[in-house]
Amino acid sequence: MRGNPLKQRLATGETAYGTMVCEFTAPGMPAALHAAGAEFAIYDMEHTGLDFADLKQQVSYGRSLGLVPFARPIEKSYSAVTRLLDIGVLGLMLQMVESAEEAARIVSWTRYPPHGVRGCSFGQSHDDYAPGDFREKIRVSNERVIVMPMIETRRGLEAIDEILAVDGVDGVHLGQFDLSLSLDLPGQVDHPALQDAIDKIAQTAERHGKFAACLAVDPVTARDWRKRGFRMISCNYDVGLMQSALVNFIAATRAD
Repeated sequence: MRGNPLKQRLATGETAYGTMVCEFTAPGMPAALHAAGAEFAIYDMEHTGLDFADLKQQVSYGRSLGLVPFARPIEKSYSAVTRLLDIGVLGLMLQMVESAEEAARIVSWTRYPPHGVRGCSFGQSHDDYAPGDFREKIRVSNERVIVMPMIETRRGLEAIDEILAVDGVDGVHLGQFDLSLSLDLPGQVDHPALQDAIDKIAQTAERHGKFAACLAVDPVTARDWRKRGFRMISCNYDVGLMQSALVNFIAATRAD
């Protein structure tokens, strides 16, 4: 049964790079991402048409590659989270977490008793359909999952210390666009108040010995946020990458 090498790397201060997937779920997508240097892929179910069957196929296609599959569930619920874990997702990005109590409840969904409330079904996708010791599978499953609440509201930002103090929360993910709405600064990511919030997220995570994650839409932003303390960086998302590459290709081809 697979572990999660990315969890240990992030816990020891290393930086990881990947991307978010919203639209492109062809069989070759995990291999293409891995060949390009991605260490993880975050599949977004909240804002897209991706469903559990899509996620199960993507996890299967990437199983032998070492590409770590994350997901943002369609909703924050026990059934949505545990079904993703049973599919074989190794990391979770949970939207709009606003309190330590909410974070602790989410963590409990990802652990088997007595450490949580996750129901068990083995010989499935998450344990590679393999036989093995029941107790060892529970141990590996509990240890390998990455729980990553999103800080994307004013209340979440105010509670970030308490959220990061929850045992089982591995890091937090910046949600800059929803956070800008919550701070009454719609889309103004460069506003000083939003920039202060970005620094607060990175610095608070570091103080707790945990990682800060982000999605950057361009390399300049990605480098800036890495230097400010973000250590799990999604390099844009699939449609954004494709469009950016096509725009640049067409412009370069048209140039004299």
